[in-house]
Formats: sequence, structure tokens, C-alpha cells
Amino acid sequence: MNPANHGQCHIRRNSRDERSEGLSREHLGHTNISQNGTEGLEQAPSHQELEDIAQSLQNQTPPEVKVVGPHGNCQRSCYGSVSSILPTDCGHLDDTSTTNTTGVHCPNMTPSKMQRRLKFFFMNPKEKWHARRRFPWKLLLQIFKIVVVTAQLCLFAQQRYSHVNYLWDTKISFSHMFLKGWDTTREVQVYPPGSGPLAVYEKQDFFQYLDYAITTYSTINEKAIGTYSYKYRDGDLVLPTLCMAQYAGGYVSPNNNTFMLNDTIAKSCIDIPVQMNVTSWSSEAFLKKKNYILNFDLLMNIEFTFHLHTIKLRVNLPFDTPECYGLTGKVIFNNHDHDGQMLVNLDVAAQVLGCQGSIKLASEAYTLKVWRTFINVTSIMICIISLIMCVRALYRAQLLRKTTVLFFRQQYGKELSLEERMEFVNLWYLLICINDIFIILGSCLKIGLESKNYEGYLDTWNVCSLFLGLGNLLVWFGCLRYLGFFTTYNVLILTLKKCIPNVLRYSICLLMVFAGYCLCGWLVLGPYHFKFRSFSSTMECLYSLINGDDMFATFSSTSGKDPMVWWFSRIYLYSFISLFIYVILSLFIAIIMDAYETIKNYYENGFPLNELMKFVEECTEEPSSGVFQDEDDHTIHDVINSICCCGYEMNQQSAEYEPLLT
Repeated sequence: MNPANHGQCHIRRNSRDERSEGLSREHLGHTNISQNGTEGLEQAPSHQELEDIAQSLQNQTPPEVKVVGPHGNCQRSCYGSVSSILPTDCGHLDDTSTTNTTGVHCPNMTPSKMQRRLKFFFMNPKEKWHARRRFPWKLLLQIFKIVVVTAQLCLFAQQRYSHVNYLWDTKISFSHMFLKGWDTTREVQVYPPGSGPLAVYEKQDFFQYLDYAITTYSTINEKAIGTYSYKYRDGDLVLPTLCMAQYAGGYVSPNNNTFMLNDTIAKSCIDIPVQMNVTSWSSEAFLKKKNYILNFDLLMNIEFTFHLHTIKLRVNLPFDTPECYGLTGKVIFNNHDHDGQMLVNLDVAAQVLGCQGSIKLASEAYTLKVWRTFINVTSIMICIISLIMCVRALYRAQLLRKTTVLFFRQQYGKELSLEERMEFVNLWYLLICINDIFIILGSCLKIGLESKNYEGYLDTWNVCSLFLGLGNLLVWFGCLRYLGFFTTYNVLILTLKKCIPNVLRYSICLLMVFAGYCLCGWLVLGPYHFKFRSFSSTMECLYSLINGDDMFATFSSTSGKDPMVWWFSRIYLYSFISLFIYVILSLFIAIIMDAYETIKNYYENGFPLNELMKFVEECTEEPSSGVFQDEDDHTIHDVINSICCCGYEMNQQSAEYEPLLT
């Protein structure tokens, strides 16, 4: 028990004893009057004396009843006043108690007590520390969580980069080995692209590309620098397959401009029985032997699929250890457009396989591995505790909301508005709950990925990184809540809160204009400008122009093949840039500056308050005044004090003072 709480108990006990003694003296006084009256029946007062006594009683003023606590009193509520010293159905209404800011509403609760409960609820951790001298464990937990989850993310970022980079390097290696005519300039993503897509334009080239991929697969162990092996299932080699997708039927006759087409897509696959170390292979002869006829007029695409196993031997302890992968490669010939150009591409999918092996870890590396596991487990436990505490706080806040609604309904006959009810919903706690869930899910996936005892695709790494990334984003975003306890930083948060509704309304109008420009540019400039070839790329191009990015390249890249389109592109781009940069962005800034000036004015002249907050502000007691202390609201701080100071028996002795609300 806190010393202030212990003193509060003595004050209440003394006040209760004084009231008991007063009642006893009053009872004795009545008894004496009755006895004296019985003894004085023989000397009854005269008629004139009785009239003088009645006249004197009428001239007396009635006694004043005040609501007074042991350390002060709240101002008289404009909603009315109720005496708090008389016994009621809820027991003696002691206004000094702020026990348990939630609970079942007592119909005889005084406004001053309700004001203290609500004022304590809306205090920040610093004010609550001054009010009850209790350490802000929830705040400390959030700060510790920031440190732990950030360290966890840094470790996982190195691991994920290694896996994604390994898959990309493997795709580059396969492109050099399986794609004929692959050039290193295609490996670097430059803007604008330095070369066109890899494609074949003749039937003979198509068969040469296909034969090149098949012979490379057959001689992979001899040619490749990397460590690869073929995939076996039940002791048999898993053969590569050739799958063809084409229209089910039809013909094309350009001579007389006629055609017939069945738009049903028929897909067929055939195994390629290639032997190991085969240096020559003819796909055209093999297909003729199998009675497969390729009709390029109806052909949609052809996929050559092969399967290999490999072991990643890169060791970067303790973050990376050797891993086994199953690689599925696809050489894709795309003929969807039927424009005489068949695009050639290669895709690689990696599946993590169970590995059997061991590696001798140095003592330093083993220690780092233990720390990594400790951080994962600690992160999960901290987030679970944080989630429980925040859910509990949200639940208690809703109980207090119901209590307040019932109090205003019974005392003043009015209902709280939606804005006043939303005062009891702490969006910061909702944000913490969401990031806790994300981090718990991501940490569980991370433990599974690091255990090396699973089989799955590398997409699991993407899902894990998504959870951990969003969780850390929300954790750091939640730091704004604690900066809001300081006036200087709180101006920024309040400005954002004030301007968001106006910005959203303005953005809806802006979206209409932006969508019109996007659709128009996509339609007119799409065939002539590589930045406008799709609706998404058009949106990205226009958004970049708003921020002043790459303006000259956008103007100069417009094709001049059609003069009308060229002139339209100039009018289109000039009008868009002028409207959005000089007008719309300026209005955005004006809205934000208006909100900032409003917040500064609020700090100088006071913030506007709704009816609920006006009711709370009528309580002028400072957090450090002591009226918010209560011995029956036990927290973790009280348990620690009881253990350390051997004060548990004192807490047990104070149990006779039951709280008003439980």
C-alpha cells in the first residue's frame, strides 16, 4: 500500500468514527430531552412562550450541505449537487474514492465522484504517476517492445536478403545456361530500358532455343559451376515436360480474309525422355515422331519445365547456414499477341527442402544463435502481454462509458452524443493491438523458418517479412502517442488530427480530376509512350510529375509519329503539371496551415470542449492533490511494494473498506 493510501485509510476511519460519535451524542441528546420533558410536564410553557419559539425557528437559515473530501473538493457542478454523507443503498458515498474507473453504476453516485473518475481516466501516464505514484508499466513495456522488435527485424532483414538474393542469382545463372542469346545487359534494371525483350521471330529459331534448353538440362552437371542434381521420385528420374497451350480449333486464311476460331484453350503436355549428357537433340523431329503438330497460328504459349535439386553452401553464421532447395525452372515462349514476335522468358521457383547435415559452430556464432532465439521468444511474450493489457484497457474503458451514459441519463436526463462516446475509444490502444498481432504471427513464422525443420516455398519468407514489417511500422508510428505528452510535439499530432477530415474531403474531389487525367492519358498516349502503356503505369507517371520527378524525360519520350498525338501530349502534360503543382498542392498546404493556426489559437485561448469534457473540467483538483488515491485499487505496483516492503498484511487489514464500485 502507498503511504498516501495508508494515510487516506486513517482519514476515512477518523471521519467515520467522528460521524459515529456525533450520532451517539445526538441520540443521547434526544434521550435527555425526552427525560426532561417527562419530568417537566408539571411546568408547561405558556401560550406566549410557544409563539416566541415558533417565530425564532422561522427566522433561522437552513444548514448548508457541502461535498467535502479529505484533501479538498471539486467545484460545484452546474448539473446539480447531491449530499454524500448520508447512507444510501450503495453504502456511505465517500467522494474521496476513485476506485476502479469502471464498474456497475450506482444510482446515488455524486457528480464530484464521477468527475474524479473521468478525470483520472483521461490522464496521461505522467499525470497518473503524480496522482497515485504508480509506475507506468504499460509505457515501460511499450518502450522495451520497440527495442526488441527492432532488433528482431534487423536480424531477419539480413536473413531475408540472403534468401531473395540467392533466388535472383539462381535465375540469372539459369538464364545464361538455358536461354540462347542471353546478354548481361538484360540483368540490370535500368530506366529507360537499355534493350528490348528477348524474342524469336522464325520457326527455326524457336526450335533452336528449345533444343538449347533441353541439351543444357541434360549436361547440367558438366557445364554448371553451381552444385545441381536431378530430381528423383521413387527411384525414377523426374523427366522434363513440354506443355503447349493453343486454341482448340480453327484456321486462318489471309488470302481471302477469312478465319474460324474456337476460343477454347486446349493444353497438352508431353515428357521429354532426354538422357544424361546428351549433346544434341531435335525437338522438331521428336514432336513429329509423337504426332504433335505445332500450328503457330493457333499457338498461345509453350513451356519447357525441368526440376533440379541444389544446396546453398553459403555460410554467414549465425544468420545463414547451408540449406537444401528444390528448383523448378520454366522456359516460356509467349505467343499471346500473335504479332510475329514470340517472347522468351525464364521463371524459377524455389522450394525449401529438409536437409540432413551438420556444421561445427564456433562458440561466438553459437552464442549469437542463442541470442536470436531469445529475441524471438521475448518478442512473442512481450507482445502477448502488451495485447492482454491493451485489450483489458479497452474493455474497462467501455465499462466506464456505459457507467457514464447511465449516470447522465439518471442524473440529468440526457444522452451522450457520438463524439462524447468516442472519447472512451482509445485508437492508440487499437493500433497497439494490431501491431502486437502482426508481430506475434511474424515471430512464429520466423521461428519456423529458422528451425530448418520445414518444407515450403520461399513465399513464406515474404509473408513473414510482411507481418514483421507492418508490425514494426505500426510500433514506431505509435511512438507519436508518447511524444504527444509534450506540448511542443503534440502540436504536430493535433494538427494532423484536425486537418485529416478536410484533407480526406478534398482528396475525394482531387481523385475525380486525377482519375480523368489517368484514363485520358492511358487511352491517347498509351500506344506512343512507354510510361502510359497500362493504367497503373499511367498513375505512377502522373504521380511522379506532381512531385516534379523526371519531367523532361516524360516530354521527350513522346513519339512524334502522329503530329496530333504529339501536340495533344504537350497540352495534356502542361495543363496537368500547372493544375496539380500550382493549384492543388497549394490548396493542400493551405488546409494544413489552417489547421496548424487553429491549433495554435486553441493553445492560446483554450480548446473547445464538448459537454462531457466540460463536466470533467469542473473538477479542478490537481493530480498531485491526493484525492485520486485509493487503497483498494490494487495494481502490479502494489504487489511489488507488498513483496518488497512486507506490507501485504497492511493491505489485508485495509480490506474492510469496501470500494463503492467493483
